[in-house]
Amino acid sequence: MSAELTEQLDAAVFNADGLLPAVIQQWDTHEVLMLGWMNREALRRTLSEGRVTFWSRSRQEFWRKGDTSGHAQYVHSAAFDCDNDTLLVQVDQVGAACHTGSRTCFDGRDLGATAQERPME
Repeated sequence: MSAELTEQLDAAVFNADGLLPAVIQQWDTHEVLMLGWMNREALRRTLSEGRVTFWSRSRQEFWRKGDTSGHAQYVHSAAFDCDNDTLLVQVDQVGAACHTGSRTCFDGRDLGATAQERPME
């Protein structure tokens, strides 16, 4: 493993369960596709292999997006937030990102939040 990759992994701030939330976004349209969880090894695989790998909290195993569905996520870029405790991965998504078959996991379930205009300054 390269020193740069080791540095990046060491910079990650994982939660008490050893996980980091990863927001997955289509690189060219900026469409938010899904959120998944990564432990250190899933993050290493994602950064070094160019395909998004998650840690399944329910199955307690790694899963690489698209290996069974064909709906792969090819890494375009990855960046931590300002606290290094959340990851944004921009991808080229092939097919649906959601396990329901939808393009995005955030599709059509508006909660009806009150919208407000930004005050004029």
